[in-house]
Amino acid sequence: MSENTPKENKRIVSGMRPTGALHLGHYFGVLKNWINLQDSHECYFFVADWHALTTEYADPKRIKGFVPDLVKDWVAAGLDPHKCVLFQQSQIKEHAELHLLLSMVTPVPWLERCPTYKDQLQELAAKELNTYGFLGYPVLMASDILIYKPAFVPVGLDQLPHLELTREIARRANHLYGNFFPEPQAMLTPDSKLPGLDGRKMSKSYGNAIGLSEEPGAMKKKVMSMLTCEKRARLTDPGDPKECNLFPYHELLTDPAKLPEIIDGCTHATWGCGDCKKLLVESMNAFLEPIRDRRKAFDKDPNLVWDILKSGDTKARERASRNLEGLKKKLNFIF
Repeated sequence: MSENTPKENKRIVSGMRPTGALHLGHYFGVLKNWINLQDSHECYFFVADWHALTTEYADPKRIKGFVPDLVKDWVAAGLDPHKCVLFQQSQIKEHAELHLLLSMVTPVPWLERCPTYKDQLQELAAKELNTYGFLGYPVLMASDILIYKPAFVPVGLDQLPHLELTREIARRANHLYGNFFPEPQAMLTPDSKLPGLDGRKMSKSYGNAIGLSEEPGAMKKKVMSMLTCEKRARLTDPGDPKECNLFPYHELLTDPAKLPEIIDGCTHATWGCGDCKKLLVESMNAFLEPIRDRRKAFDKDPNLVWDILKSGDTKARERASRNLEGLKKKLNFIF
């Protein structure tokens, strides 16, 4: 891409940890937005395998298999390697070097006050996470972002504190060494409207998620077991779609023309939850089938996913190394 293209001032960086197959919550919470952005912005999307090590350092063997699976889900969902750069974090060594340099100037209290730090220590209490890698996670994240000098970072509300810390680190480096890093702006992404099958947050660890590559039989079984409106204890009891776990799925997956029929059928008890679930199975299958088909293309050519990553790694490395070289000149650290 030429330095003078219209996308040049709209560079975006974002990443995702490889932790297993993606589900519908990932699609509507993150991927759908990425897919839209690739047509209007210069996008760098990376597999954050080093970040996965912060919690999986004791048993990292699974990460290697999760890396290609993540990229397969990305491409099957609609990310186009010709429109955006898809790459593997650990293959761009400049991330690690910038992480080292930024760790020299980042005060420890900045990391300790990060609101998610203590929360995750408690949430993941079964793991030994009193490590520098876990504490320094935000510095590595700042390096992942700043190495590409982006204008924007798409984030959810819960990630805003991490991005603000990235901006603080950029300001401190600029103060010490002269203006170099732009302060990336938050591009807020809409929260996913999808709850898990049981009404809780959708999560693989809860076993309440539907995967993007879920086979039709398994998907149908999950949908037919979904939690519905508590008001409908009997078929003749009227319900409220706003209190039903199915309706957010219908809003996203079912033909909008059918939504009034769903609302009327629920509120007037003219059809049962089973009928509502059967319609959702049809809608969900229509949505997932093209994703499944695109993902199966990788089964025919196992090298395809690695070719995509190799090409993306080359593009990412070119920009990252150019920017790191510029920073080292600022530091007078080129020998």
